Amino acid sequence: MVFIVLSFFKRACRAQNTIFFTHLLPILLAVGSQLVLPAYGADDAAQMKQGKLLFTTAVPACAICHTLKDAGSEGAVGPVLDEIKPDAARVAKALLNGLGNMPSYKAILTEVQITALARYVSRASGAEKN
Repeated sequence: MVFIVLSFFKRACRAQNTIFFTHLLPILLAVGSQLVLPAYGADDAAQMKQGKLLFTTAVPACAICHTLKDAGSEGAVGPVLDEIKPDAARVAKALLNGLGNMPSYKAILTEVQITALARYVSRASGAEKN
């Protein structure tokens, strides 16, 4: 089933001269046996739930260092996310590369998890509106 969907999207994207493998494939990749839906699709609530869970449980947890009201965290090391209101791209970049004392999560989290976590922080802090 996944291969049929991927084949369809690949043909559709090629017809529109888009780059399938860098734009749509990451959205459609299977994680275990579950199909990952777009960050902005019908599964938005599930992605936000996953992002919040990762914020509090990733190792090391973001909540240890960062304050974010929505997550109930009161970290004292990193910046207060409710104040700086980072957009999702900024959060994803920090997660991938690390920043200051913050470690990189590139080897710890999948691309899908980083996207969910970045979107959650962006929305929960007020940078991105629902």
